[in-house]
Amino acid sequence: MTGMFIYGLINSAVFVLMAIGFSLTFGISGIANFAYGAFYITGAYVCWHLLNSVGLYYPIAIAISVLISGVLGTLIYRYVLFRVRGISLSEVIATFGLGIGMLELYRSIGLTGHSYKLPVFMEGAVEIFDVYVDYQRLIILGLGILLLILLWAFTHHSKIGLAFRGIAQDEETALSFGIESERVSMLSFGIGSALAGLAAITIMPLSLLAVEEGGNVLVLVLAIGIVGGLESTLGVVVASLIFGFSRIIMATYFSPHYSMIITLVAIVVILAVKPSGLFGRFKELEERV
Repeated sequence: MTGMFIYGLINSAVFVLMAIGFSLTFGISGIANFAYGAFYITGAYVCWHLLNSVGLYYPIAIAISVLISGVLGTLIYRYVLFRVRGISLSEVIATFGLGIGMLELYRSIGLTGHSYKLPVFMEGAVEIFDVYVDYQRLIILGLGILLLILLWAFTHHSKIGLAFRGIAQDEETALSFGIESERVSMLSFGIGSALAGLAAITIMPLSLLAVEEGGNVLVLVLAIGIVGGLESTLGVVVASLIFGFSRIIMATYFSPHYSMIITLVAIVVILAVKPSGLFGRFKELEERV
């Protein structure tokens, strides 16, 4: 039971890291970034090249990779999404098409096979209540908690963060106070893309770097967003805990193959009972009619 609890928390931290950037972008700009999985792979792929082709130190490679992911997201918003902003279907088509294009580009230039793997941040393991946990997983857990604290501090105690909250709560009122919604939305898209890259660099040392992971991550992120509420940070945390512990329970008592079934069942149930998610702020059907 102790091992299940510890690894359930770690799984939950993995999901938080994956989904927090998507939630931040949607909460501020209202854009569902369907290229999120591609930005996830971009961060890890760029970091791998900086380590193996350029020979940079790991911390420097991480910082540059996260920055590149963020800048790429900002540029895509500025030159693509800016032109279709407010047209929901066009936003979905644009981000989804860009995501597929980026992933296929990586596939065409050779991102396949078993040679692409990021090294762990720290070798070794530690025993916690008779359960051995490697340092990389502990780093994931610590980073997930730290990231939530930093995002709370950023959105409550910084000028840009307060502008984020203003746009998220009431865009028209925020505009009347001189907050430029397009600039704030572009910045949120860039930060969300950077967080996707950071998540990949932290999580990918536990597995191989593969193009297919981009699609898998997008499905998981959407599931977490649907269950918790696409724009709610608290919802992301709660949904991550639900999926994190349900997956470890399924893997322990049944089979890991049922994990995706649990994810899809959770999506269907939440959409049927509470379409806006557990902590979503969008109006339910009976309120819209």
